[in-house]
Amino acid sequence: MAARPLACRELVELVTAHLEGALAPDVHRAVAGHLRRCQGCTDYVSQLRSTADALGSMAPRSLDPQVCDRLVAAFRGWSATRDAAAT
Repeated sequence: MAARPLACRELVELVTAHLEGALAPDVHRAVAGHLRRCQGCTDYVSQLRSTADALGSMAPRSLDPQVCDRLVAAFRGWSATRDAAAT
């Protein structure tokens, strides 16, 4: 992956691992290089970092199991639709 510049779509797939410091060194360099050149992705990563920081400071609350089931089902539906569109 590091042999060529990353596309924005590829960066989006790597952003969680990037924020967690879990990328291989060559992939980290590719992400860092992309972020130096792409203001849109830099803003995106900054927004995600801010959101994660804000949510991480919130006290956990119980989520009604039915609400949790509906959220998981919605995510799975969205994920399946996204994956089908990518093929």
